[in-house]
Amino acid sequence: MIQQRFDEVVARIRALPPEGPAQPSNELKLRLYGLFRQARDGDAHGEKPGMFDLVGKFKYEAWSKNQGVPKGEAMRQYVALAEGFARENGVEI
Repeated sequence: MIQQRFDEVVARIRALPPEGPAQPSNELKLRLYGLFRQARDGDAHGEKPGMFDLVGKFKYEAWSKNQGVPKGEAMRQYVALAEGFARENGVEI
């Protein structure tokens, strides 16, 4: 059940128009990204990007903040965070 809802919410968040009225902040995007990667891939692994790859570094750090969170829980947190954003911004997801 959570897997299906997670997949739906991920697709709808990705489909938000880039210039639309409701735009998640960079902080929210990183939190969602970290939870998405934790749900999909488990704990952060691989080399942390270097200091010249700022976007990669921030994304890796967002993912690693969820270390130890079970995949199902990461999915639930992602859905809750995205639904909260949707409610606050009048967006249907």
